[in-house]
Amino acid sequence: MSNTLNRPVRVLVAKVGLDGHDRGAKVIATSLRDAGMEVIYTGLRQTPEMVVNTALQEDVDAIGISILSGAHMTVFPKIVELMKQKGLTDVLLTGGGIIPENDIRQLKEIGVGELFAPGTTMLTIVNYIQNWTIENRNF
Repeated sequence: MSNTLNRPVRVLVAKVGLDGHDRGAKVIATSLRDAGMEVIYTGLRQTPEMVVNTALQEDVDAIGISILSGAHMTVFPKIVELMKQKGLTDVLLTGGGIIPENDIRQLKEIGVGELFAPGTTMLTIVNYIQNWTIENRNF
């Protein structure tokens, strides 16, 4: 899909909390970069506050959280709350990891975008972020 924004999509990729498994996040960051996006990778052990502040400073279109620690029902709601407080209501919050289907439904209800399980193709993730950005941040 071609990017009709006339600018690169800007994505923040982060690992929140004590989850030290960063291989997947690095693969995602590299794949998004290879697809022509500008990627800011924050590295390990970020707090929700650090993620949202970086997203605000970097003027990103999307935030991608990689989470394998089981803390998704704490991390995502906190990030949603902070995004609302900081006025980032037009920024996509997406992510992936080991997240049960019932939890995915609950997280989507509070405003989290698609959540991707291990094995999702990079093309699926790239297309989702590009399509969302074109539909919601085409300015």
